[in-house]
Amino acid sequence: MGFMTSTSNLSSNQCREDVSLGHLLYGLLAAFPLLLIPALFSLIINMLQRESHMGDMLKSHLSWQRRSIFGLLFVLLIGYGFHPSWVSMLLYLFGTFWFTSRIVKGWLCLLDGRGI
Repeated sequence: MGFMTSTSNLSSNQCREDVSLGHLLYGLLAAFPLLLIPALFSLIINMLQRESHMGDMLKSHLSWQRRSIFGLLFVLLIGYGFHPSWVSMLLYLFGTFWFTSRIVKGWLCLLDGRGI
């Protein structure tokens, strides 16, 4: 009976999805203060993996990451368009806090093995 339990645990571990790509991309996103280059590199990898055969959980995280990056870029472009510097700085701060919270929330869900 104990042998069957260990075998069922082994098969459930083998069926788990490989989420190392998600961890790599969240790591690159977390380095976004470095001139946005890691986040853009993450976006390129993410877009190249759109057609890959992966599980639903990883697909939901990759979609979450894409929406986060595009949202940050949108806020930064709007902030760049405002002439008064204090308005731009407020938008940049808002975008940074929003993006950081999405990275943390997504990465914690990935660590828990949940989709987002």
